Amino acid sequence: MAKQKRDRLDLIYDILTNIRKSNNTIGPTKLQNKSNLSSLMFKDYIEELEQTKLLEKIETPKSAKYTFTLTKKGNQFLDKYKEMKSFVESFGL
Repeated sequence: MAKQKRDRLDLIYDILTNIRKSNNTIGPTKLQNKSNLSSLMFKDYIEELEQTKLLEKIETPKSAKYTFTLTKKGNQFLDKYKEMKSFVESFGL
């Protein structure tokens, strides 16, 4: 069976999981590479995740650098989505 493209929720799950796996803080370049997204797609997803308060952009004082961190809501999303995936897979879907 051919590998399916990731859908929108899977991409969001992957982005948030990559942040969680990086001790809840990761720079944008590393996150984009780990998420395997084009810069345009990455930018669009990050903007959506910031607007929905699933992640937070933390700017470094006196620098143009920043990192991303999960919010409480982002952690809750990851836990619930993982439960949902397990439930669906338990039916062989």
